[in-house]
Amino acid sequence: MKKYDYLLLRFGEVTLKGRNRARFEKAAVEHVRALLRPYPDAKIRREFGRIYVDPGSEQVETLIPILQNVFGMTSLSPVRAVAPELEAIVQAAGELVEAMQLTKETTFKTNVRRVWKGFPHSSQESNPLIASPLLKRFSLLKVDMRSPELELRVEIRDKAAYVFGNVIPGVGGFPLGTNGKAMLLLSGGIDSPVAGWSALRRGLEIECVHFHSYPFTSEQAKEKVIDLAQTLAEYAGKVRLHIVPFTDVQTSFTQIGQDNLMITLMRRAMLRIATRLAEREKALALVTGESLGQVASQTLPSMNVIGRATELPILRPLVMTDKDEIIRLSRQIGTYETSILPYEDCCTLFVPKSPTTNPNLRIVNKIEAVTPNLDRLIAEAVEGTETVELLAGGSRLRQAEAHAQASIDPDWF
Repeated sequence: MKKYDYLLLRFGEVTLKGRNRARFEKAAVEHVRALLRPYPDAKIRREFGRIYVDPGSEQVETLIPILQNVFGMTSLSPVRAVAPELEAIVQAAGELVEAMQLTKETTFKTNVRRVWKGFPHSSQESNPLIASPLLKRFSLLKVDMRSPELELRVEIRDKAAYVFGNVIPGVGGFPLGTNGKAMLLLSGGIDSPVAGWSALRRGLEIECVHFHSYPFTSEQAKEKVIDLAQTLAEYAGKVRLHIVPFTDVQTSFTQIGQDNLMITLMRRAMLRIATRLAEREKALALVTGESLGQVASQTLPSMNVIGRATELPILRPLVMTDKDEIIRLSRQIGTYETSILPYEDCCTLFVPKSPTTNPNLRIVNKIEAVTPNLDRLIAEAVEGTETVELLAGGSRLRQAEAHAQASIDPDWF
């Protein structure tokens, strides 16, 4: 007998309220389906504010760390499903406590929620009816209604009663894609993958743009960024990465004798390219990993001048975040060890000894106007962009390839 039958995923009322409920719930289901693509036996059922996952041939415990990445989810629990009858509920509750193999005195309480009014006992009446047999059977259980070590929960619905004791916190935020699509400027550093994860958590679908300056940057640097995008795909289910050939654009700025403005000019060119890609992919904003004051291009005057290169909104999730907190988040989401690999990206090339921290927009515009063939080089970079599609579970497809969709039946899909 399996210890648990399903995983129960809960979504907060803030994210599933009003007219948005159906759209948000559909987005959450699609996210769960994407994360479970490597587990074809798993099935999903949606109820009001909840998603139930049948693991099929997989163990429930295998899917827990994967489904903890579902954005908008407040918590999840492995549950036993039994007939909505008192005797079956008491038996299932006893089996769960027995599986815990208690070795010391443990405080507990029961918390029954009767959703199906056809059950003959109210929620309040059901609590002692379930707790009393457990107290008789397990001598180490002691009642504590205020702060128990174990809270045994029961949800009684018309088709089944769900019995569980473990509530695992979810990642929160908004269901993936419910706040639109944005283009993430993804470098090989620590900050931008964290900014991407933060954008995903707030309900944005993201596509990534990386600027590759071969042969000045190595193939290892390119693979490093693909690995970072793959990590984001493990959270999103799918991520598209656009790899831009940036060598000609970047070297064009080395020939104009304005080394102190190199970073400003390079970043503005990146925004122009990312904007064209965003318009092509129907993204409505750009996302960067900038943190105020962290480097020369991230002073307020620099961000102001750089940001004038695009009319799209620039979202900066980390703008007021300390570096220590960014590093903590990068460790938490699993990108830190990849980010610190010693493969340089284009942002570290041709960096002057004294980059300006207070660029003048009028001067920058004049320099760009006389930079040879800048508009043509930007257009060629967009045209030469390679797109890679990364799927949760480690699969990688080229843009032209398609993947089969799982079939759906009316109840479980």
